[in-house]
Amino acid sequence: MKYVDTHAHIYLKDFKKDLDDIIDKSVAAGVDEIYMPNIDHTSIDDMLEVEARYPKRCFAMMGLHPCSVKRNFEKELYLVEEWLAKRDFLAVGEIGIDLYWDKTFQGAQEEAFKIQIAFAKKHQLPIVIHCRESFDVTISLVEDLYEKGLTGVFHCFGGSVEDAKRVIALGFYIGIGGVATFKNGGLDKVLPEINLDHVILETDSPYLAPVPHRGKRNEPSYVPLVARRIAELKNIDVDEVAEKTTLNAEKLFVKHWKLKEN
Repeated sequence: MKYVDTHAHIYLKDFKKDLDDIIDKSVAAGVDEIYMPNIDHTSIDDMLEVEARYPKRCFAMMGLHPCSVKRNFEKELYLVEEWLAKRDFLAVGEIGIDLYWDKTFQGAQEEAFKIQIAFAKKHQLPIVIHCRESFDVTISLVEDLYEKGLTGVFHCFGGSVEDAKRVIALGFYIGIGGVATFKNGGLDKVLPEINLDHVILETDSPYLAPVPHRGKRNEPSYVPLVARRIAELKNIDVDEVAEKTTLNAEKLFVKHWKLKEN
């Protein structure tokens, strides 16, 4: 079975000492590719270094994470724009709105999100959306700015069936990770109602490790645990989950797959 981890921060210091082992374990688990969302200017060099080190396994995105949107966010966005013009990236991400810790910069986060959606439209790239404690405001902005050709994923989806339907109505995907395995994660009520056509898999490594590793460092080799949980909830074979979610990743990140073929 082949899997794609569509969201993993394996360039962080959490993986410095054993990254080779992490990649080897991922390949052994069937996770052929790992997609890396950027955070801000401090993460770019490390992310691109990992991509260069594992050129057929790890692929970079470019964007400004909402938790890094502060008073100087215009400078950060200038750098994002500069990088997007310089070379190919998988997507514009991760971007969005995070109101979990602090709402001080909500206005700035919304503005940065809008600007980065414009970047995605210009470069014909999907967007990878972070929306912690902000689903309604985030999807409303996407709905307002939507136009044909804009696509993406609501990463680490943890909403209701109704929320999922709003995402799907836009032609976007829902990113499912370790939360699907949590006893009180809520996705046990959502995933049986959602067609696999709209799902991609992720880990958000090193965060949100699935059961039985909850509370420990997450890693891409745990993607099959998420797939098995989805298969259980939908009463289907895990092979079907692997095949369909990999195909969905191919459809969403189409620019990457076309580059890979050439």
